[in-house]
Amino acid sequence: MRFDERFLDEIKSRLRPSDVIGRTVKLRRQGREYVGLSPFTKEKTPSFYVNDDKGQFFDFSSGKNGDLITFLQETERLSFAEAVERLAAEAGVPLPAVDPHAAEQEKKRLGLGEWLETAAQWFEAELRRPVGQAAREYLEKRGLPQADWARFRLGFAPGGRTALKDYLITKGARPGELVDAGLLIAPEEGGQPYDRFRDRIIFPIADARGRVVSFGGRAMDPQARAKYLNGPETALFHKSSMLYGLGEARKILAADAGAAGGSLIVVEGYMDAIACQRAGLAAVAPMGTALTEEQMGQLWRHHPEPILCFDGDRAGRQAAWRAIDRALPLLQPGKSFRFALVEGGKDPDEVLREQGAAALRQQLSQSTPFVDALFTRERDLETLDTPERRAGLRGRLMHAAAAIADKDLAQAYRDDLRQRLDALFAPPPSAAPAYASRPGQGNGGRWRNGRGAPAHWVSPTPTAEGRAAAKSLATGPEALPAALAHYAVADPAVLDDHLEDAFIAEGFGDPALSRLTQELLRAKVEAEHLDSALLARHLASCGFSTLLTDIDRAAAASGAPFLKEDVSLEAARSQWSRAFTAMTRLAALEESLAAAKRDLGGTSAGAIDLMRLKGERDALKRAIRTGTFWVDLES
Repeated sequence: MRFDERFLDEIKSRLRPSDVIGRTVKLRRQGREYVGLSPFTKEKTPSFYVNDDKGQFFDFSSGKNGDLITFLQETERLSFAEAVERLAAEAGVPLPAVDPHAAEQEKKRLGLGEWLETAAQWFEAELRRPVGQAAREYLEKRGLPQADWARFRLGFAPGGRTALKDYLITKGARPGELVDAGLLIAPEEGGQPYDRFRDRIIFPIADARGRVVSFGGRAMDPQARAKYLNGPETALFHKSSMLYGLGEARKILAADAGAAGGSLIVVEGYMDAIACQRAGLAAVAPMGTALTEEQMGQLWRHHPEPILCFDGDRAGRQAAWRAIDRALPLLQPGKSFRFALVEGGKDPDEVLREQGAAALRQQLSQSTPFVDALFTRERDLETLDTPERRAGLRGRLMHAAAAIADKDLAQAYRDDLRQRLDALFAPPPSAAPAYASRPGQGNGGRWRNGRGAPAHWVSPTPTAEGRAAAKSLATGPEALPAALAHYAVADPAVLDDHLEDAFIAEGFGDPALSRLTQELLRAKVEAEHLDSALLARHLASCGFSTLLTDIDRAAAASGAPFLKEDVSLEAARSQWSRAFTAMTRLAALEESLAAAKRDLGGTSAGAIDLMRLKGERDALKRAIRTGTFWVDLES
């Protein structure tokens, strides 16, 4: 019988580990934990710890650790199912009814798991054979010595198209099973399945109990289309809920439990996780995707405040900001995250190789609380030199606090963020009022009414920057292109059918918007999930804050119906697409007119064609200028 995580969590929530284990091991309280003599070894000094908050036991004399189920398996030699049934009866939780179909599926899962384990052993052996020489040299060059290969079960997949397949078939496997396990690829057009991993260093991916459920592969060929390749979704492997290195990280956490307790660190890749674990730091990595809600839940089951450590480059910062948005609704008292950015644009693996374990531990010890990271992100999004931008910062922070589902914690965040805002915007103690300037005190302007009291502003002498800003305001983006761009930022999904359209990259017909729309398209293509808030922050971080403000102003004056609050999403997208089509038609007419003028040649046919194109162009421009275009769009 297979038990789902919800059923197991229900059992564990009803039983205190110290009560159950205390019937076998004599325990005494020591701080927040219980300590006793190891049931696995003969010792005189207690090194066996039980932590009810974590639901775990830690035995330093034997190196064993785990939950109540593991304890019964180890001490009474019970199977997993037997241990669960024993604890369920004690907790008063009825066992789920036996489902014949589920039993058959579980049998199939166990079979796939056996082939994955056999494949892992074969990959490990191939790394040590002559065919794995280049892979061995690469690992040595990356500072990962042979002594650590077995610890992380590293392997190598040779370049042959069916090398693994041929080996497993000789062991009795069927190709269909190996496809289901994610080891082979079945061509869509038909034909024989072939090995998924070829000419790659192999990283086995194991579940929390150490069972291999999939693999990741690092290409040896620098020209390979995918540098890293993960196995596909299978009955055993679900990317959104798996964390690479979790089993090894739990061992390190267990070893730290007897002292002050260690940190659980989330890094970006396999090599980073391995680097941290070699430095004695408990680290895991998601499966090449943004951290998911399921993975966050797993992290909190093992540590109340994991550290999210991202590379110190721009992509690393963006990954940290995405994690903030996804985690906000899930925060609870006692469940949060800290953040650490590795210095110098490096990743943890580089720091370990270049500076050593001590440097890596020191950098990761300087982590930032969640609320600090949130405040810094929003504060640094744009310069806060106007009341509007300062009000924007306040609004963004209050909106973020409102996203927290726990009401008490949301209020605590609002209070904390308001205090930070007050401190940020408080004038320096020695600062004089803005109207106290006197003639001759720089170029800052002054208040004057002839009696020394504030009455009207006397402008300073215009600067080059001021003249440029005035020119920008006078020559802002055109209304319709601005409306199209404004909506595309607010609803990036509207671009899905137009990613190859050069007209978007050209600024929807307005050269002033071309750089912004090029960056918009690039972000849309590169990001796996791109919502409006993330896109707006990304564009602001690229220096488009002022232009976005100009776009908002021009779009608001455009009268575009797809920007109205009462229009449905479906209607807005339809209207946007029709407006986009009209603008592309206008651009095409302008090009055709220019070509017709060049090729006129004095013929009457050419003149007629020129007049027709000019008439259609002018009619469309007039409809846009007078607003009748919007009426037609809403009909």
